Amino acid sequence: MEEWFENERFWVDLYPFLFPEKGFQTAVEEIEKIIALTGFKGKRVLDLCCGPGRHTVVLAKKGYTVTAVDGTPFLLKKAQELAQAEGVSVEWVLEDMRNFIRPDSYDLVVNLFTSFGYFDEKQEDIKVLRNVYASLKSGGIFVLELMGKEILARIYGPTSAEQLPDGSRLVQCHEIFDEWTRIRNEWILIKDGKATSFKFHHTIYSGQELKDRLLGVGFSKVKLFGNLDGEEYGLPAQRLIATAVKA
Repeated sequence: MEEWFENERFWVDLYPFLFPEKGFQTAVEEIEKIIALTGFKGKRVLDLCCGPGRHTVVLAKKGYTVTAVDGTPFLLKKAQELAQAEGVSVEWVLEDMRNFIRPDSYDLVVNLFTSFGYFDEKQEDIKVLRNVYASLKSGGIFVLELMGKEILARIYGPTSAEQLPDGSRLVQCHEIFDEWTRIRNEWILIKDGKATSFKFHHTIYSGQELKDRLLGVGFSKVKLFGNLDGEEYGLPAQRLIATAVKA
């Protein structure tokens, strides 16, 4: 059976909500903060689940040799168009993150914007982490950024809504299930008098759960932060940022 993220209609119809222009504008600052946070001085970078290439293009413009992987043709095409417009060269790979592995190839791997935990089988998250570990060179760095369980518990509400300037509206319904390990979502897009429903779910991780999994596949020096400025993962945390090093 097709998994929810394999439905390209999801990404096409919800693209304006998922990837507003503001996100592209902040990508430069986010990459600069990642480099400062990790002290990265390498050359080869993997953007795993690159989406429309916001961070990919910034990395390439900074002179890094970048491989960008995504499993959605629509998003990869968007990323390629952005790179072409910005005049940068990137290696593009259309592939499921569970299958992509390139041993001892990268100095830095980034997985950003809660692009982790999508799979029905939780063990497949571990497979992804193993692939990342194998794909890094010795001393390579992994940066993982997502919505932590502790943050979600603080801000959780069953419904929310937002509207774009074109008048389209997105209603979001959320439900925690599977003993607080997953979140089930229904997003209802109301546009031109028509309502379209998209249902999806993913696994949610606490800081400690994520750290344990990173250590479990072999990473060392695992650190958790509450934002890309390097503040602690505490009560005011905005996101869960994990950095880890391949020993």
